[in-house]
Order: sequence, then structure tokens, then C-alpha cells
Amino acid sequence: MLLLALETSTEYCSCALNLDGEVRESCVLAGQRHSELLLPMVGELMAQAGLAFNQLDVIAFGAGPGSFTGLRIACGAAQGLAFAHELPVVAVVTLEALAQDSGADRVLACLDARLGELYLAAYERAGEDEWKVVAEPALLKTDGLPALPGVWAGVGSGFAAHANALAARYALGDIQTGSFPRAAAVARLGAMRYARGETVAADAAVPLYLRDKVALDVHEQAALRAQRRQPAVGGVAA
Repeated sequence: MLLLALETSTEYCSCALNLDGEVRESCVLAGQRHSELLLPMVGELMAQAGLAFNQLDVIAFGAGPGSFTGLRIACGAAQGLAFAHELPVVAVVTLEALAQDSGADRVLACLDARLGELYLAAYERAGEDEWKVVAEPALLKTDGLPALPGVWAGVGSGFAAHANALAARYALGDIQTGSFPRAAAVARLGAMRYARGETVAADAAVPLYLRDKVALDVHEQAALRAQRRQPAVGGVAA
């Protein structure tokens, strides 16, 4: 099984190959340069492995949630490569990719969604590359966090941006604020989905958008600024 994985949902850009279980990855801090960097990174990784695209079995991509632009880049690249080489596509949720890399068995995966919101999902390990979904991925405000009993590892940028609210709501063990979705995790999860037949045609691959609005109007901006001026836990400004 030869799988190519693409991940551009955050400020990082990564691609990976799953070569019958051996995963090779290339990852850089891209900022806003994903569209410029991704395909050359893929080409270099493929060349290092001595592979041609027509030797691949499937392409996986980080479907979201995450940056709107980033999600479109990974999805578009997966669609284009899959269509050109008649390959199926596997979509992998970015929050599950966070869980996969965490090293924990019960994971709250959380990405900062900006605008005072966060993307959150909860997972329990069901196998080496398999996860049971305890709470489906959702776009939430901190006053709408679901109840999730037990102790959880906290993974992702949301635990830096919304530390007080998450710590007040959940029993947290290990917290990994610097973690981000990576193509290596997408490659492992994508291989499992491919083995189960969970693929789509290139033209049916779509990002997972949880937000249909990316900007605040004038009144919403003013309200958010006022909220940030309010004292948070311990008297520290939010």
C-alpha cells in the first residue's frame, strides 16, 4: 500500500508517504506560503522514495477543521493529483490527526478557531491507528463546551488560546499546546481508512468546514474587544 498524504490546515505545511507502514514526512513552517511550497515538497519526497505518481494507491488529505485557505489548498492538491492519476481520495479529520500524534489514549483535540471560538473533538484510542469518536468535531464558544467526564490529554493550539476555560471545564492530564496536525498522522489514519474502503472519487473530496463565516462585522468586533478587556481567571486579562 502506497499512500501520499497532504496537510495544510494550520501555519505548517507537510506531506508524507506511507510505504507499506513506513512513513516518511516533510514538514515546514509555511506561514501563508502553502500553495507555493506544497507541490515542490511532494515532488521532492516522491523523488527521494523513487516513486512515480502512477505507483500510488491513494491520496489522503487533512480535511479540516482549520484555516479556510489551508483546507482548500490541501483538498485542491489532492483532487488534482488524484484526478490526473486516477486515484481514490481519503479525507482525514485534522483533530483526529492531533489525537494520533499525542501518544495518549483519551484525547481532547482542540484548535484555536479565532474570533473567540475553538474547534474541539474528543477521542478514545481503539487500536494502533484507530480512534473512537466520543465528541464529534464542533465549532464552539467557551461557554458552550460539552460535558466530558474523566481525565483527558489536551492537544492543540486551543489549549494555549483558551487555557482558562478548558481547564475549568475538563479534568486535564498532559497538555500539548504546541501540537499541530501533521501529514504523517494523516498518512497513518488514511491507510486504515483506505483498507476499510472509506475512499471517494477525486471530484467528491471536500474540506470539513465547521464555520460559514470568517469575519466579524463592526458590532461583533467591538463586542469581542470589550470581552477581551474583561478580567479572566486570576485577574489576568483574556
